[in-house]
Amino acid sequence: MIIAMDGPAGTGKSTIASLIAKKLGITYLNSGSFYRALTMALNDTDIDIADSEKVVEFCKKQSLDYENSHLILNGKDVESHLHDDAVSARVAQVSSIVEIRHLVNERMREITNHLDIICEGRDMTTVVFPNADYKFYLDASIDVQAQRRFDQGVSNMTLEEVKAAIIKRDEIDRNKKEGALRRAEDAFYIDTSALTIDKVCEIILSKIQK
Repeated sequence: MIIAMDGPAGTGKSTIASLIAKKLGITYLNSGSFYRALTMALNDTDIDIADSEKVVEFCKKQSLDYENSHLILNGKDVESHLHDDAVSARVAQVSSIVEIRHLVNERMREITNHLDIICEGRDMTTVVFPNADYKFYLDASIDVQAQRRFDQGVSNMTLEEVKAAIIKRDEIDRNKKEGALRRAEDAFYIDTSALTIDKVCEIILSKIQK
């Protein structure tokens, strides 16, 4: 079984997907972790991320694994640093490179080949798993998105800076040549702005259990 979930930042996708995975006893996969890990690796080099050819060549040499919902980069658990400001500042640009998207998508499909999963990201329902058994698109107002991301306490930015960063990231994501952020026609739409995490989980589980 594959449950795919898309939507912009700050809509609760990660928290909700993780909770659904626990309730159903399936594997939770965060696609963004793969792009963030590759961005983290690139940050430790002097490679110009505008040089897509060099970026792709470098990323092909990196080992990406997923264990217990944690991203393993070259044998090291890097989950706790994936949302560092230095990573967040560049991940949208790295993930907009088409060859990188192909690389990550292929790796995700390999990892999930024999698993029941719930995955979330920007193009799970449209590109990575277009034949998913269940599809959901989570949304929220930009003010709610920014406040939620700010409240996570993973950034040193002010609330206004977080809001500006989300607007910029979502604009890049919506205009990608491939894997752009958009709602699949057959995805169930949920505006989470005024809903609790528990209520969103209840809505999703009711759709799945039907």
